[in-house]
Amino acid sequence: MKRVYVDYAATTPLDPRVLEAMTPYFRVVYGNASSINTFGLEARRALEDARKTVAGLMNAEPRELIFTGSATEANNLALKGFAFKEGKEKTHIAISTIEHDCVLNSAKWLEKQGFRVTYLPVDRYGLLDLGELENALRRGASLVSIIHANNEIGTVQPLEEIGKLCHEHGAYFHTDAAQSFGKIPIDVKTMNIDFMTVNAHKLYGPKGVGALYIRKGIRIEPLLHGGGHEFGLRSSTENVPGIIGFAKAVELRKEEMESEAQTLTKLRERLIKGVLEIEEAYLNGHPTKRLPNIANFRFSYIEGESLVLRLDAEEIAASTGSACSSRSLEPSHVLLAIGLKPEEAHGSLRLSLGKYNTEEDIDYILEVLPRTVEKLREISPLKQE
Repeated sequence: MKRVYVDYAATTPLDPRVLEAMTPYFRVVYGNASSINTFGLEARRALEDARKTVAGLMNAEPRELIFTGSATEANNLALKGFAFKEGKEKTHIAISTIEHDCVLNSAKWLEKQGFRVTYLPVDRYGLLDLGELENALRRGASLVSIIHANNEIGTVQPLEEIGKLCHEHGAYFHTDAAQSFGKIPIDVKTMNIDFMTVNAHKLYGPKGVGALYIRKGIRIEPLLHGGGHEFGLRSSTENVPGIIGFAKAVELRKEEMESEAQTLTKLRERLIKGVLEIEEAYLNGHPTKRLPNIANFRFSYIEGESLVLRLDAEEIAASTGSACSSRSLEPSHVLLAIGLKPEEAHGSLRLSLGKYNTEEDIDYILEVLPRTVEKLREISPLKQE
């Protein structure tokens, strides 16, 4: 039976060229990058070269990039590090209602500590309401955090416009670009970005490596205290093999991002066209302002969890939304934020593509999905006669 992986938004397979680049740093150049012996200096040189590579894809200076253990850690560092440095009197954080859980829950935690937080609405496509953003800025928002491309529905926000608006009101702008980095172009300077979160495992790199861009001159409070690694902002011995893998993945993205985006867009559009031929199937998110690889659907009268399990039995790996929260029985906060009812949100399916997908994969999905939906509707108590 054919196996089809369409859960690339959850994680990507490691590119063999990335693994090849990482391997020597497990067994040959294995020194601690903070040590002053030859082994440590070799590791430090490799780490700093990797920092230049990753920073280069976003048009940042190497020293503006802090390596972390994940995008979740980077998002926590951005929001909490800013809040702790500024203090409660000066801090007013504004985030959208469709942020990744790690941003949403960081903001909620800060709110419990007495920090002011504003939650900004989006329209039915998942685009930020810029009028509401401006209102929050006028009310003194000092840090705005808006996800670049939503991990569930794929909608892409106008970062340059958002960042410009923030700067006009004297606020800092953070974006979670974990899902978009390496898939679509990002320039932190032209897009008016002050903080940006990225990671490796969404672009064919290793898990356990992320980074936070912090624009030169901005000061935040570290969350981890120890030996003062990463310019004093993230103490912990650096994961040199992982960072090398991150850099190799970024190097490959520079070469392949544009052509891959064109290929995936064609596959995505063919997939969307075929799925929407199913009775009472709907596309979630913006029809055009979306990542090349993500398509999120909802189907009336069925549960998304059941659909994912049935597809998995047919060797199609998909998801109902964010992999970080897909074990929860609660409806997606993203789908609720764009106006879906809980029962509609429960009937969602996310199909996210990657560079190893083919036309044959789309054919197979469009063969299996319609009959799977039909079978589930036949036994569904939600089906209206």
